[in-house]
Order: sequence, then structure tokens, then C-alpha cells
Amino acid sequence: MISSKITVKARLILYHKGQILLLRQTKPNGGNYTMVGGTVESFETARESLIRESKEEAGLVLKPEDLHLVHVLHKLKKDQQRIVLYFKAFEWEGKLKAKEPRKFKKTEWFFLDNLPKNLTATVRHVLEEYREGSFYSEIKGK
Repeated sequence: MISSKITVKARLILYHKGQILLLRQTKPNGGNYTMVGGTVESFETARESLIRESKEEAGLVLKPEDLHLVHVLHKLKKDQQRIVLYFKAFEWEGKLKAKEPRKFKKTEWFFLDNLPKNLTATVRHVLEEYREGSFYSEIKGK
């Protein structure tokens, strides 16, 4: 039996005036649009991770009670498994800015029915599932 590595991640669907926040990656990182968030470290919960990542990546200050779980993605690729928890929020504080210039060029707001073409495939999949009201989805890759 082959054991697989399981990683847990948390991502943010942040709303403002009917639009959601996306980060634009730098060219060396793919140049696509993605969501705020990252890996849940061994010492933190998913909400704590998302609060930390939001501050580090975009200057956002979030409160745990404002984060509501809206979608779970199980992604399987070769011998790696990833569970990604997507939290929705409407409230935040701080000055919005792409804070990791090596990874991200800028932050932008988009309506769900007018997303950019160069959105990562995983984010596109999750947002489509989310819009359809699906709480759970799976992606199986090579």
C-alpha cells in the first residue's frame, strides 16, 4: 500500500460591492489570477491560517467570526491529496494591497459572472461549483 501525503489549505472568497477579490500572480509564478490563502500549518486551524495568509498576502485583517465555510475541494494528483476549505467573508479591515511582490502583482475585484480568462483552473472549477450551490467537489489529476 502506498501512503499519500495530505495537505490542508484554506482560501478566501471575499466580497465587496458584489465582487470577489482575486490576486494576480507575477509572471514567474504563472501570471494567473488566484485567491488569497495558503497551507494550514501544523500549529493553526483553517481560520487562523486564512487570517494569517490574508494579512501576509493582501494586507487584510479578518476576524474568525466573519469567515463562513462555503465549499470543500478534494484534489487528488498522483500520490498527493489536498483538501481545500473555502471561506466566504464580507467584512475586513486594513489597506488592500498585494504584499508579496515576488508572488503577486496586484489585487483586483471581479463579478462572478465576469471572471478573468487567465484564472487558475482550480479556482475556476471551485467558483463554478460554488455558484451552483455545491458544498463539495473533487478534482482528480495525473
